[in-house]
Amino acid sequence: MYRGYKIVVNTAAGRRRYMQYLVPAILACDIVDRYDVWVNTLNGTDIEFFRRLAAEFPKVNLVWQPDGVVDGIRSINAFYKACVEEDAIYFKIDDVLIWIEPDGIRKMVDFRIDNPEYFLVSPIVINNPVAAYLLQVRGKLKLDRYFNCHVLHPIMWKDGNFVLQLHEWFMDTCLATRSWDKLHTKDQPMSMARFSINAVLWFGRDLKKIDGIVPGDDEEFLSCIHPTQIGAANCWNGSVVAAHFAFFTQRDFLDSQNILERYGKIIFRLAEGTPVEPVNRKVQEILRYVNANDSRLVNDHGPYAVLPKAEEKKPGLIRILGSKAKSVLRKAGLIPDRRIPPEYILR
Repeated sequence: MYRGYKIVVNTAAGRRRYMQYLVPAILACDIVDRYDVWVNTLNGTDIEFFRRLAAEFPKVNLVWQPDGVVDGIRSINAFYKACVEEDAIYFKIDDVLIWIEPDGIRKMVDFRIDNPEYFLVSPIVINNPVAAYLLQVRGKLKLDRYFNCHVLHPIMWKDGNFVLQLHEWFMDTCLATRSWDKLHTKDQPMSMARFSINAVLWFGRDLKKIDGIVPGDDEEFLSCIHPTQIGAANCWNGSVVAAHFAFFTQRDFLDSQNILERYGKIIFRLAEGTPVEPVNRKVQEILRYVNANDSRLVNDHGPYAVLPKAEEKKPGLIRILGSKAKSVLRKAGLIPDRRIPPEYILR
């Protein structure tokens, strides 16, 4: 218990390649009472990674999909039914959130307790379009032009070159220099607008009022629909910074640039000499074991049945017509020219 609350971190899991970086910080945090790993994957190697985490660390609690069905983001909403303990604060962290500033979990929990009027609270998240907009307007992030505020912004959410430059800027100017605090800013309430819930906290008592029933898209419901229904706002805590690796629109491009591995080296270096370091070592031992046994483990789906694959989509018109058609459409300004990316981030 911390300040009268049970502190529960949860992650819709997930992918071990990302979780290896933030899990140690969660487990080493002394105010965290429980880490609920929502097992929302059919990858047997990832499942074994979670099982071994649970066997090694008492805080880790594996939560299986309540309906026995795993279907990507469509099967996440059922997990919220167990997030309704009245004396608990829940901190939901995406499996692709790879870093949070030292003592950031405690600072977020303090902010949550001290600001009970908000439904959700979030840190400032690097690679979150709405958070990037906030940093831009507050003068913390200099861009080559004005980008408006939209959760699915065509550049900030979708463009791999933008997020590559954003991550490189953050790693070089903030992480490597241990100066993430220069991104700290005033808190920012918001309402009636969707945002990516990469890292959000809520009171169990608030979700209990609706019995933890989250219909449809959990992000749309929790960040936008439900707060509007009850007349509440959400809020960015400007005193904590975290880093989110990639949306699906950006992942392949970032992987081609080895950004995750570059983050990993910095994250491990920052953990040296802290309580996180020995947890890092143990998590890496588990990771090496499951990776070495991937071919044996990967098809063990645990308690879950495998759903039939959805029918594959037919290629779009541009793919059918080929590169010549793309060239014509680029010249006409109908599709963007990404061959020479602009310098989005100004240093």
